[in-house]
Amino acid sequence: MSEYFNVAQVFGEDVFSDRVMQERLPKKAYKALKKTIEEGTELDLATADVIAAAMKDWAIEKGATHYTHWFQPLTGVTAEKHDSFITAPNPDGTVLLEFSGKELIKGEPDASSFPSGGLRATFEARGYTAWDCTSPAFVRHDAAGAILCIPTAFCSYTGEALDQKTPLLRSMEAINTQALRLLRLFGNTTSKKVTPSVGPEQEYFLVDEKKFLQRKDLIFTGRTLFGAMPPKGQELDDHYFGTIRQRIAGFMRDVNLELWKLGVTAKTQHNEVAPAQHELAPIYAEANVAVDHNQIVMQTLKRVACQHGMKCLLHEKPFAGVNGSGKHNNWSITTDDGINLLDPGKTPHENMQFLLVLVCILKAVDTHADLLRESAADPGNDHRLGANEAPPAIVSIFLGEQLQDVLSQLINTGIATYSIKGGTLETGVRTLPSLAKDATDRNRTSPFAFTGNKFEFRMVGSRDSIASPNIVLNTIVAEAFCEACDILEAADNFEDALHDLIKRYAREHQRIVFNGNGYSDEWVEEAARRGLPNIKSMVDAIPTLVTDKAIALFEKFGVFTKAELESRVEIKYESYAKTINIEARAMIDIASKQIIPAVIKYTKSLADTVNAVTAAGAEASVQIELLNETSALLSDTKAALSKLTDVVEQAAGMEEGPERARFFHDVVMTAMSELRAPVDKLEMIVDKEMWPMPSYGDLIFEV
Repeated sequence: MSEYFNVAQVFGEDVFSDRVMQERLPKKAYKALKKTIEEGTELDLATADVIAAAMKDWAIEKGATHYTHWFQPLTGVTAEKHDSFITAPNPDGTVLLEFSGKELIKGEPDASSFPSGGLRATFEARGYTAWDCTSPAFVRHDAAGAILCIPTAFCSYTGEALDQKTPLLRSMEAINTQALRLLRLFGNTTSKKVTPSVGPEQEYFLVDEKKFLQRKDLIFTGRTLFGAMPPKGQELDDHYFGTIRQRIAGFMRDVNLELWKLGVTAKTQHNEVAPAQHELAPIYAEANVAVDHNQIVMQTLKRVACQHGMKCLLHEKPFAGVNGSGKHNNWSITTDDGINLLDPGKTPHENMQFLLVLVCILKAVDTHADLLRESAADPGNDHRLGANEAPPAIVSIFLGEQLQDVLSQLINTGIATYSIKGGTLETGVRTLPSLAKDATDRNRTSPFAFTGNKFEFRMVGSRDSIASPNIVLNTIVAEAFCEACDILEAADNFEDALHDLIKRYAREHQRIVFNGNGYSDEWVEEAARRGLPNIKSMVDAIPTLVTDKAIALFEKFGVFTKAELESRVEIKYESYAKTINIEARAMIDIASKQIIPAVIKYTKSLADTVNAVTAAGAEASVQIELLNETSALLSDTKAALSKLTDVVEQAAGMEEGPERARFFHDVVMTAMSELRAPVDKLEMIVDKEMWPMPSYGDLIFEV
């Protein structure tokens, strides 16, 4: 029987939270820190020393022996270097434990060993981590013991952002400034801060660890490079929301406990559509904290899975033929006094502030659809987008019937006079209550859908940081707010100017609104007629970061410099090429050392059987047919393997950059598909006992 625990008692127990700070910090130090968090004022070193000492004492009480500046370089994962609290031995043989304000505020990791896109060279190694006091420190317990983790930003010696957090914080400042301008136009003088709030839904797969370790493709790349579909996949939809198996339930329980201790508001858990696929969703948090929490979620899922004899797969498409995994990024903007700018109210047609915010977002997404698409681009997502409930690569906005109708009224008549009501849903069963029905349906195929009081950006890949999409969302909406405020602040008649602007933005950007089936071929054709970009791959998406439009946008709001954008382009091209190169080399290794030898062994067995049966005077046509078919597929496999080997060697001689990335996308990926095809057919023929790795059925149905 599992040990029971009280959620209220364990929640946040390993977080240096506001409550802990109030208890442990002198009032003066606490007020100074809160002012820094809320207003961005600089924290003096003396106060930092006081905070550091209190944080150290608290962490040591939690069992911590080391501290680390926990940051998010451009590798897609977090980074950390552990330092103990030991300062120096005392003459009496005891040891002194100290942690200064300087150590809290600043660290100096090697900047040249992380991806920098040319911003740092090997001989220019210095970089800095800077304490992000807006995201609370926490103590993580693992095999290393207890570690005090201090969320930090990471920048170069010359000040360029080398991480995900720095531009995110910059974008949050940008949208805060412009949203406050907008609120002031509507007479709001009380709200002091506007913050983007995010709730990322995390999808993932679980497989048995022993079977995982028999799959070199999963070990090296996180996805299966070979694999025939089992007789049953997700056709019956019986896994979705199904009863959670006991092994998985035990895993989820331990994940929840670990996350709750770290202050992560894990709320929802369930089986997803594909066999062995699951989802965890938290309650909303400020964007910066949500980004940190999502990294904690991914790390916790992986660590706890190992403790349960499983492996957690976060790749966007670990198995061909079934649903991939995404990370739905639910985004809204709220004030410090609780106003959600995306709440339409009961009568959206009369809510002019909401309508202005709405059409500004339409303008932002329409103008920068390419950037939003790029923010969700990675090699794994190329396999996922456009099928099995993942949104298409075309960015569009779903508004639903109610808001679509309000928008149509504004466009057609210049004024909206009513809003469609939800009504009542009658079940036809007397013992069941009548249900209040929403004014609009939901759309699972939309990449960017309005879902009541937020937008759900469904393109993001399951293993990606959510920093990138939120940087883009914050910045493009800040730009739209800024341009609207420029017009309205200069207007002689605010009411008339507001009405005209809402109508104009609705008319000019209505092409981005689509409420239909995003999976249909008709939508692809319709989107092309509307002039919407259809960016199908990461390689196609990367250049959008350095268009004149993008550079002007990010530089205007101080989110990225041109040099920082160019560095990220270089990193992304290199990352794509390296990812596909690893996958291709893994295929070569597996095919050469495992699959071809196994098939040869099987053909020899077949040949021996044919000879034995024939010698016995019996008819061996079936065995001969199988031998011929297997031998032909083996020949196809060897030819495809030789081709893949040749193109990988050709790629090795190319310089890093867009041409090499394009070569991997167009040539190497094609050769990989050509190798997979005969191998997957062979898996359906070769004796299962001879096949060198667990099948899809073994992996996704035997967890």
